[in-house]
Amino acid sequence: MFILKRQDVEISSVQHPKRDQQVPILTYQGQTFRLISMFNAAQEEDAKAFWRDLTDNQGKACVLLEEPDRYSVWGKIRLEQFASEADHEASLNPAYVKGALLMLQAVFIDIEDLLGNRQAGLFQKDISEVFKQWRFPQADTPDAVKYLITVDPLNAASLPAWQEHHLHTLLQELHRIGKSYFGNTSFAQRSIDALQDLSSSERSQVSTWLNQSPLGNLWR
Repeated sequence: MFILKRQDVEISSVQHPKRDQQVPILTYQGQTFRLISMFNAAQEEDAKAFWRDLTDNQGKACVLLEEPDRYSVWGKIRLEQFASEADHEASLNPAYVKGALLMLQAVFIDIEDLLGNRQAGLFQKDISEVFKQWRFPQADTPDAVKYLITVDPLNAASLPAWQEHHLHTLLQELHRIGKSYFGNTSFAQRSIDALQDLSSSERSQVSTWLNQSPLGNLWR
């Protein structure tokens, strides 16, 4: 398919037919596409390789959106078939959501301990902007964001209804924001260490998922 620029497309959202969440939708020349994965600006080659694999090897109709600070891959959908397609979506392993929340909280605690409360407050605002921009479900109010940063994901009554592209986006942006606060990536290993709180089987699942995803090169 195509490599597109932000000015070429329109990005909106539709209500997911099965979940209480908004789904980002890209429109280009009357065709609609759904977000599959996000990459940061330094991962241009990874983004293009992922896009080419989907289009050339798997025969999927996808576009690559190129923006100054990120790349994103979108797969073609027909909105009138969205409801039936949603019935067949694979449910996300909850261990991935737990792991992502543990990593988010580890960076927040790191900033609070090493840089102080003011910087921790600014970090919370930065993460809120990520949730808002990419329409994360159950993360659209200051109280919801505070809950996500402080809840114990291992014993939470419920986890946010996020999909894999939400986790990709969160961990991409978390790495970018963390680096901007610390000036280096020293926080990354401490964040990964937080996964020790998971059970051994869940920790193994999350580590495998991270290493096999476009995020693998960031969180090492």
